Amino acid sequence: MQFFVFLCRYILLIYKLHTVYKIMKKSIFIILVSVFIISESCAEKKESATKVRLETTYGDIVVKLYPETAKHRANFLKLVNEGFYNGVLFHRVIADFMIQAGDPDSKKAKPGAMLGSGDVGYTVPAEFIYPQYYHKRGALASARQGDDTNPLKASSGCQFYIVQGRPFSDEELNNLEMKNEQKLKDKLFTEILNTKQVELNQYKLERSQTKLDALRDSILAEVNIRIEKDSSYKFTAQQRNDYRTIGGTPHLDGAYTVFGEVVEGLDVVDKISKTKTGPYDRPVEDIRVIKAEEIK
Repeated sequence: MQFFVFLCRYILLIYKLHTVYKIMKKSIFIILVSVFIISESCAEKKESATKVRLETTYGDIVVKLYPETAKHRANFLKLVNEGFYNGVLFHRVIADFMIQAGDPDSKKAKPGAMLGSGDVGYTVPAEFIYPQYYHKRGALASARQGDDTNPLKASSGCQFYIVQGRPFSDEELNNLEMKNEQKLKDKLFTEILNTKQVELNQYKLERSQTKLDALRDSILAEVNIRIEKDSSYKFTAQQRNDYRTIGGTPHLDGAYTVFGEVVEGLDVVDKISKTKTGPYDRPVEDIRVIKAEEIK
């Protein structure tokens, strides 16, 4: 009798284990299918990045727009789909630097006329996705007014440029890093000093140079502590590699919004950049964006 009970229990256990095994196989299959579907979906989204074709006098340039700079992407696509860029000139071209377009006044400009002040009556807030996106060769970025009149670095509503640039040596990049570090130190010093105005004014009234020097030293000490925790002034390994090899304009990083990059037609960018120019860096021979269209 005991043997019979044991046998029944053993059979029941085997049955349960077999059932669990079938459920696990089914679950694993469902998980694998789900992972595959998600992977394919992500790949499809990655492949379907928003692209724009610029048909120019010298050939086609295709750019992809970054999703992270959503305001710039939306504005650029709006203007493209409205036909705003059809007929504009590359009105400012500097070899080993960049080619610039988007001034609506350039469509019917007379030869030799100064261009670059045309706009659409609004600006786009800066969107610095740095150091992920930077001024490597082929970068698409927004032009803007200078810091004196535009401290928030808002972008032009319509004018853009494409980086042609040049390769930089490690020594040049190191020097740029030192300049960036000093700019950051000056900024931090000013920020901290602005919080010490009561002490500063008091020490000035007392004409105490000793206290003023001590205040300065304490601020510098705090700046150095913050600098040690902030490496934003340094180039990443990827930036260094790109700037050494394909080139770019690293001195513009963090100052202008980069919102896309060239994926086809860098040879056209190079050709435009090498054209003969006259006053105001305007090409002697008009080079136009014949048509701009979203690639769907």
